[in-house]
Amino acid sequence: MNLFAVAILGYVTLERLAELLFARSNTRRLLAKGAAEHSAGHYPLIVAVHALWLIALWMLATGRTPDLFWLAMYVLLQAARFWVLATLGGRWTTRIITLPGEDLVKEGPYRFLNHPNYWVVAGEIAVLPLVFGLPWVALIFTILNAAVLAVRVREENRALRR
Repeated sequence: MNLFAVAILGYVTLERLAELLFARSNTRRLLAKGAAEHSAGHYPLIVAVHALWLIALWMLATGRTPDLFWLAMYVLLQAARFWVLATLGGRWTTRIITLPGEDLVKEGPYRFLNHPNYWVVAGEIAVLPLVFGLPWVALIFTILNAAVLAVRVREENRALRR
């Protein structure tokens, strides 16, 4: 077992769990203010892809030595993730939630990209397995993530147009 690999996976796992708590808190608060959730049916698929990705990495990567180049790329993606979270603040959730009367966010990374969080997530899903020399894990989960994101982005765009 490589302790550096375990530390990296431990960080990612704790980060994801903390984000789920943050998202749940924001979702509750937004719904209490009159927000609505849209297209919840695909949400379990997103959770499944992310959970299976982490499980696969815990099963396959703990004995491997991390590649420092790919780790640096992952750290850059984390900076982008924190930029997205800081920009959205209390509006960031893992679900599609809209609050009537609120304008779309146009600051931070949203000045440059539509759905920057999904670009970051796509990068993370591809890059973290590469940190551990697992390109086939990167490929499989990139394809699975692209499939669920195709549904997610379509439904989110539909909800934001309402």
